[in-house]
Amino acid sequence: MKTVMLTSALAIAALSATGASARDQVQISGSSTVLPYATIVAEAFGENFDFPTPVVEGGGSGAGRKKLCEGVGENTIDIANSSSRIKQSDIDNCAANGVDAVMEVRIGYDGIVFASEIDGPEFAFTPTDWYNAIAAKVVKDGAVVANPNKTWADVNAALPAQDILTFVPGTKHGTREVFDVKVIEAGCEASGAAEAFKAAGLDAGKECLALRTDGASVDIDGDYTETLSRLAANKNAIGVFGLSFYENNTDKLRVATMSGVLPSTETIASGTYPVSRPLYFYVKNAHMGVIPGLREFVNFFVSDDMAGPDGPLAAYGLVSDPELAATQAMVEAETPMAPLK
Repeated sequence: MKTVMLTSALAIAALSATGASARDQVQISGSSTVLPYATIVAEAFGENFDFPTPVVEGGGSGAGRKKLCEGVGENTIDIANSSSRIKQSDIDNCAANGVDAVMEVRIGYDGIVFASEIDGPEFAFTPTDWYNAIAAKVVKDGAVVANPNKTWADVNAALPAQDILTFVPGTKHGTREVFDVKVIEAGCEASGAAEAFKAAGLDAGKECLALRTDGASVDIDGDYTETLSRLAANKNAIGVFGLSFYENNTDKLRVATMSGVLPSTETIASGTYPVSRPLYFYVKNAHMGVIPGLREFVNFFVSDDMAGPDGPLAAYGLVSDPELAATQAMVEAETPMAPLK
């Protein structure tokens, strides 16, 4: 390993405590959605720069942000990938452990899609359909009841009479956070369930997000490849995926519309597809200039060559950020993120 001069007092203290010199390989953890993008960049970085190829691991957005906030020093990671925005609880955890400055880097956009087995029937969903399919409680004839729906046709007569079986991201995934907000909460509001919960004296926020536990909704703690394998074994199931994963598996999956819009890079870029989200990674500023190659890797990741509309990330399925130039300037200046609004 290379020995480097440490520029952060916190990094010096952390490294001195371990009696080790700084490592010479960037370490990254977090979102399974961002994982393939980060891997593409890491491999290209290792081929084109005089630094070792960064180590990229999954584990989920929340887990990655937690690892980022464990402290400063060579025994902690440098970057956390995330398919949802950092939470105030993460920021508070960082601060409590001496991680005072974090840079928020938006790499582009992705969509959450709803797909089934390639030879199955077509589906045209709305958030209300999904809420009424997998919520623990729904409204029937003006009353709050345990969800009685067995088939998609029970939810919406226009949908196929196929048993409800869904594979959704587990709670540690950033995709689940976006799914909860843009599909389940939106469906709860649109269906009238939220108002019914309030009228019944219930906590609407909590009740809206409570999903069935009778097997109709199954949490997937692994990545999208696990969801795909579950669909292969359950031909009537519907799975939740990222757009880029779907686009790399169109020979196996049939995608549904959401609120009448077909998911694509074009509909996500235009904002017409309703279930899209920005993708991020978070960088520990104290490690910039300390861990060899970190500064160069971060700048390379958001370069036009990698994250631009004609780069390999877009070819894999990333929707290039129209404000990429502003992100590049922010990264070049190493500007830490402002307080959350």
